[in-house]
Amino acid sequence: MRYILSGWPADWSVMAKARERAVRIAWFDPFSGASGDMVLGALVDAGLSLDALREVLDGLRLPGWELVAEPAVQHGITGARVRVLIEDDVPARDWAIIRDLLERATLPEPVCAAALATFGSLAEAEARVHGSDVDHVHFHEVGGVDAIIDIVGAAAGLHLLGVERVYSGPPALGRGFARSRHGTIPVPAPATVELLARAGAPSVDADVQAELLTPTGAAILTTLAVFERPPFRATGVGYGFGQRELPWPNALRLWLGELDEAAPAGGHPARDDELLLEANIDDMNPEFYELLIERLFDSGALDVFLTPIVMKRGRPATKVSVITARDRRGAIEETLFDNSSTFGVRATPIDRTKTDRAWVTVATRWGDVRLKLKIWRGRVIEVAPEYADCLAIARHADAPLRLVYGEAMRIGDAFVGRRGEDVGARTSGRSTMAKP
Repeated sequence: MRYILSGWPADWSVMAKARERAVRIAWFDPFSGASGDMVLGALVDAGLSLDALREVLDGLRLPGWELVAEPAVQHGITGARVRVLIEDDVPARDWAIIRDLLERATLPEPVCAAALATFGSLAEAEARVHGSDVDHVHFHEVGGVDAIIDIVGAAAGLHLLGVERVYSGPPALGRGFARSRHGTIPVPAPATVELLARAGAPSVDADVQAELLTPTGAAILTTLAVFERPPFRATGVGYGFGQRELPWPNALRLWLGELDEAAPAGGHPARDDELLLEANIDDMNPEFYELLIERLFDSGALDVFLTPIVMKRGRPATKVSVITARDRRGAIEETLFDNSSTFGVRATPIDRTKTDRAWVTVATRWGDVRLKLKIWRGRVIEVAPEYADCLAIARHADAPLRLVYGEAMRIGDAFVGRRGEDVGARTSGRSTMAKP
């Protein structure tokens, strides 16, 4: 961390490079369901460059398609309608063929990973519905070039817009029946229902005789999104229109926004979709761990820690453990491979219960010190002075570190027992002055 002290002694401040940051998010509002082309339309209307999207999709090396976008208006609301125009196509590709196509493509790693995950979810759902082997399940309606462009395009669009986390509201579902290569099937399609069930996704009944949520749209939302609406600052919105005319705007609404990385100062325990990534290393210079840890945090790690272990044949080694949000997995793994000697990374889903936390700044006789407040069920239960602030002050004022730390702690004790929203705290990296 870098610290800047100025204006000593009357007016000075300590500023640190905070780990907390604004996270770019997307929140889908599927009030009229969702399809692949509606997702692309919403992304384009929200600011995605169609040329940039085409450039990424060219990495598929898949001939015979063209991506076009046009303005659309329904019920006084404007947006974009995106279509994939195709030439001759062989729609009945199986999962093994599509997986090979994606793995051979020159796509950005996050785009390829998201597309593979989406098609993988769809393959498992189709296999469950039709009672077939996953690798050889045939994608009919969703195996053509247009569906491949829709799914890869959705992943590419989110990547190009810098989206780090994806959320969604409950998709609206229609009723009735539809024709497919298997014959007449109920709406929503069996694969759509299976995807929703596997994800435990909520949905709402739109009471209309029409297919609103397609298997492609369901695969994108259930694979890439978490079904909740976090508190965020909206920065943009887009509407992606479908082809059908309905009594309401037949569009998928996309919100872009920013979410504070720090936990909210609310009254409920925070839970996130997180992974524990680990690697055992027995052949790396121990001095290299300092930079590795720094770069892991810069890549979005929530926590990094080292554990001494003993491997086979009694070799001493170090286990590198990283807690990260699921959508940062690719960046963390790339950092580990680039900056350590490991040949593999293990991933384990974890479920953490965390207290809320917030920061305030208090004035000691030597200067200002930030305090971290530990908040549980809406009340402050513990405080901790920021060690780096105390150290910087002690060095600058030539004061004993224990006295600076002790005075900040005594001032902070007055916050214990108070409600989180009553102490003037903020959950961002920049704290504010507060009176205990």
